[in-house]
Amino acid sequence: MLRTMELQDYDRLISTMDDWWDGRRVHDKLPRLFVEHFRDMSLVIEEGDAIVGFLVGFASSSAPEEAYIHFVGVHPGHRRAGLARLMYEHFFAMARARGRTLVRCVTSPSNRASVAYHASMGFQIQDGDGAIDGVPVHLDHDGQGEHRVRFVRAIAPETGGSHT
Repeated sequence: MLRTMELQDYDRLISTMDDWWDGRRVHDKLPRLFVEHFRDMSLVIEEGDAIVGFLVGFASSSAPEEAYIHFVGVHPGHRRAGLARLMYEHFFAMARARGRTLVRCVTSPSNRASVAYHASMGFQIQDGDGAIDGVPVHLDHDGQGEHRVRFVRAIAPETGGSHT
């Protein structure tokens, strides 16, 4: 079941996220403030009582034409079932409904699966000030040594019906 994230989802997500990334510490990349302040455009997918996918995103308050996807995860046992695509498409629809025409996101250049996935979803890699393994990156984007691949995707504006 796909639904909008709720505040009580945070503790459930944080307690299992690192397991989804083979024990790599990733939960610190999702501070509680994202769920407290941006859950109206953030999503979870549940199967029974378990969260099996999530997307945390928001409409930019600084760039009125943009929305941003901060973090996406799918439980390893549910990958390649179309859950991420479902969440992205739903997020695009929410962004369109808020008048947004661009969606941005970033990933680590070492996360080749994420780079390939975003390309398959129609995201364009933005030119950077460096390259790693032939992929343009923004050096020190998130602090010294924290290089990122930046993506952007245009989404068609929501079209309304005839207003007569």
